[in-house]
Amino acid sequence: MGFNCGIVGLPNVGKSTLFNALTATAAAQAANYPFCTIEPNIGRVAVPDARLATLARIAKSARVVPTSLEFVDIAGLVRGAAKGEGLGNQFLANIREVDAIIHVLRCFEDDDIAHVEGSIDPLRDAETVETELMLADLESLEKRLPNVQKKGRGGDREAQAQAILIAPLLDALQAGKPVRHAIPPGEQEAVRRLNLLTAKPVLYVCNVAEAEAASGNAASARVAARARAEGAGVVIVSAAIEAEVAQLPEAERGEFLAGIGLAESGLERVIRAGYDLLALITYFTAGPKETRAWTITRGTRAPQAAGVIHGDFERGFIAAEAIAYDDYIAGNGEAGAREAGKLRIEGRDYVVQDGDVLLFRFNV
Repeated sequence: MGFNCGIVGLPNVGKSTLFNALTATAAAQAANYPFCTIEPNIGRVAVPDARLATLARIAKSARVVPTSLEFVDIAGLVRGAAKGEGLGNQFLANIREVDAIIHVLRCFEDDDIAHVEGSIDPLRDAETVETELMLADLESLEKRLPNVQKKGRGGDREAQAQAILIAPLLDALQAGKPVRHAIPPGEQEAVRRLNLLTAKPVLYVCNVAEAEAASGNAASARVAARARAEGAGVVIVSAAIEAEVAQLPEAERGEFLAGIGLAESGLERVIRAGYDLLALITYFTAGPKETRAWTITRGTRAPQAAGVIHGDFERGFIAAEAIAYDDYIAGNGEAGAREAGKLRIEGRDYVVQDGDVLLFRFNV
């Protein structure tokens, strides 16, 4: 089961620099001109989780395998993208394929780096991108609605239900509101199938100057206020610093960050925020061979969680042996947890919890 976040924004805001640092590669060309990223660059990054090392130590595992997220660096969008300006059509097609949007906003001044709008204003930039996405969604629904209404009048119950679903979404877009703020209760999955751009959850990443990486600035504070009002996430980073950190040996990174007043890298916070944005949780398998983290969406039941490991585990699911992370640590492993009565046998209706250490019983 893969999950990905698309990194979007106007040209020259630091998207590709951030992507390069995230993936610690030079896969995305970071250059000072629009559209230096033509094809979406894709990289998978490990999700930081201190619990893995603790579990591996107790289980005496030969190796540790973290869970990961996929990040997609998408070409810069400009005003008019919904009508095909710049790389508009390609941008919109690429962003339809991601699960969530990481919107990079430029919150730093630098006369040597041109801004496509001529000045620094992250809220204006956010509105520009959001407007283009809303216009694309509006066009999509306006084309779709007459067809489903026609089928509905012919007695097609599925079309009738879809017409009812589309109506409030269309109203929201016509009022200048993104779809994610107008999804009827219980209809999240049905809306997801419509593949609308503004239905996707958003994380704002404020790219600030190196000296402001720890505290942010007035521009990032304005973005944070917008994020709170929208119920969106926000992370402050200096892409320039993150690029430096990515080139350091891992053993030296903590000392470097501490020297500039940071407890952890901005990238770690971006990765975790992306994980939270998609409502993901982690469960673990632990043993002498390996300790491994597995990604599932919150609310996943045991058979489907087993299917993340292998389809046969889901098809032949019998039960799951489950130990909460804290109980596993307190018992110093499976045997101690079992003796303390903390190992549970759960059936197919069990909703897996974050941090569960699981062993699946199956038969195919």
